[in-house]
Amino acid sequence: MGRERLNILVVNWQDAANPNAGGAEIHLHEIFGRLAAWGHSVTLLVSGWEGAASRDVADGMEIVRTGTRYTYPLSVRRAFRRLAGRPFDVIVEDINKLPLFTTRWSDTPVVGLVPHLFGATAFQQEKLPIATAVWLAERLMPKMYRGVPFEVISDSTARDLVGRGFDRDRITVSYPGIDHDICTPHPEGPGVGRSPEPLLAYVGRLQRYKGVDCVLRAIAVLHREGRPVRFIIAGKGADRPRLEGLVDELGIEALVDFRGYVSEAEKVDVLRRAWANVYPSPKEGWGITNIEAAACGTPSMASDSPGLQESVVDGETGFLIAHGDVAAWADRLRQMCQHPDEIAGMTTAAIRHASRFTWDETARQTEDLLLSAA
Repeated sequence: MGRERLNILVVNWQDAANPNAGGAEIHLHEIFGRLAAWGHSVTLLVSGWEGAASRDVADGMEIVRTGTRYTYPLSVRRAFRRLAGRPFDVIVEDINKLPLFTTRWSDTPVVGLVPHLFGATAFQQEKLPIATAVWLAERLMPKMYRGVPFEVISDSTARDLVGRGFDRDRITVSYPGIDHDICTPHPEGPGVGRSPEPLLAYVGRLQRYKGVDCVLRAIAVLHREGRPVRFIIAGKGADRPRLEGLVDELGIEALVDFRGYVSEAEKVDVLRRAWANVYPSPKEGWGITNIEAAACGTPSMASDSPGLQESVVDGETGFLIAHGDVAAWADRLRQMCQHPDEIAGMTTAAIRHASRFTWDETARQTEDLLLSAA
């Protein structure tokens, strides 16, 4: 007998087509696009943007858009009421910005999906009023989501939720996958095409809390020593002007290349060429770029912080470095320049580590949780 087919409503601030979409939206799309392909009915209730269609379809998922990035929490419940005539079996709330407390919307079972919560890091990213609202809303979550099953993307996020008062028995850890058809070593062999000179890569959003400035300052230290390390920054975000100003201030303009948004093919090319991928953030749910880099045969240097501690195996697939410690980052880069064979020797372990993480497995785990909840 086949598995039960669910009618699933997914509530998230953005869908993958949104100009502001990031890793959380890719994560959502990869999972629920697969569930739609497996026969489940999936509706996404998300925010819109100027020029966006109010309704759309993507990979078998119906997309309903309401409000904008900033008005979404004011309009989403009203939009839900317009959909309430549908017999949804389960609501999935992806809590990656401000929690919407969907448990108060209806009697439909709710499953929470959490990449990571911001906590105090919200104050490093947003203006004080917005950061305070996020911090206060997160404080209310244990009460508002009592008894709700949660899926999180790392043990770090699970520990964070438990520390806030959530029941560990109701938390399922399901690591994100990657696209192994795209993220691969060079066709001629791992390490082929790697830059002959020391080269770092950062691929991701440019937000202040991501800590990219720490890497820039470490590169400046080595530059003063006569050890040039080039740095490709691929991604867009509000912090780019500040980072460009810092590059000018440090006098390392010739070493830093801001690429802006890059295609998947360009991203893979950058990761293959780099000696190391860098992820200097103080807190992440997981750090998917570390796994994508590993699949390309490239180790990572990341902050020794929650989430990143799981996506990088210290000393095997890369290195964990004290967050925000410019001297420690400069020391690791210095060793990279002096011992390039150490970096090259991590290629095989990195590829093997990345092979463990697939979107099909992540989607199957999510399906099991939703069937149980419904």
